[in-house]
Amino acid sequence: MTAMTATQTPPTSLHAPVIGWFDQHARDLPWRRPEAGAWGVMVSEFMLQQTPVSRVLPVYEQWLTRWPRPADLAAEPPGEAVRAWGRLGYPRRALRLHGAAQAITERHGGDVPSEHSQLLALPGIGEYTAAAVASFAYGQRHAVLDTNVRRVFARAATGIQYPPNATTAAERKLARALLPDEDERAARWAAATMELGALVCTAKNEDCTRCPIATQCAWRLAGKPEHQGPPRRGQTYAGTDRQVRGRLLAVLREAVTPVPQSALDAVWEEPAQRARALDGLVADGLVEPLPGGHYQLPLG
Repeated sequence: MTAMTATQTPPTSLHAPVIGWFDQHARDLPWRRPEAGAWGVMVSEFMLQQTPVSRVLPVYEQWLTRWPRPADLAAEPPGEAVRAWGRLGYPRRALRLHGAAQAITERHGGDVPSEHSQLLALPGIGEYTAAAVASFAYGQRHAVLDTNVRRVFARAATGIQYPPNATTAAERKLARALLPDEDERAARWAAATMELGALVCTAKNEDCTRCPIATQCAWRLAGKPEHQGPPRRGQTYAGTDRQVRGRLLAVLREAVTPVPQSALDAVWEEPAQRARALDGLVADGLVEPLPGGHYQLPLG
């Protein structure tokens, strides 16, 4: 279903109210300020994946203070990126960001490239991040589809409560159809729809009374039919391998010297799960095994 058939209104009718709402209600976030630059935008995009703004803010500020340019991070061992990542979760993102910083330093003289294709060619950068950096840092016209934007489009244009679990070709086509023609306005639209999904059109307890396009929203006009698709994936944590990995990494982040196996054994009672989690960290390059049963964050 396209935007035109779903909403019965041209996509342009959505642009002004959403962007106008954003102009009035956008949060003052450090990566949105001009001084953040493309590197600040890129760091924020890595950190914000599956992590709320409130948890990202303090780590982001510390990160940019320590590593204000990609070359500053690239000069450090990858383990320092993992250490500085703290408890943001999904720490492989720290390694990917370190790898991207090295590539930026080697290939682009330390400046985050502005071309979408060059961004996409960096290690650890996927379609979403490349589009987000090109749009938010350089004001280019790209469809930026994160979870919040996908939910706004699913409801406003397609008339369903939630988007599919994985981004589909139909969603990408719809996002492109909804893009304003002008680069600067398209970049503003990308940021505005993301903010609308984060603050108003949330996954639960959406506030339609505050929504600037409530009168055009296909889902609201249809009576807010409940989700009929596959069950939405929940994010459990307690008792999972993710929790064990987090505890193991916490010990290594706090250590200034290699850690003995006994110190890692103390963080989780179940030996099979603990061993599996540690093996996974080693396989992911997040932990480096040393002779004599010691471990450390990776040095190279």
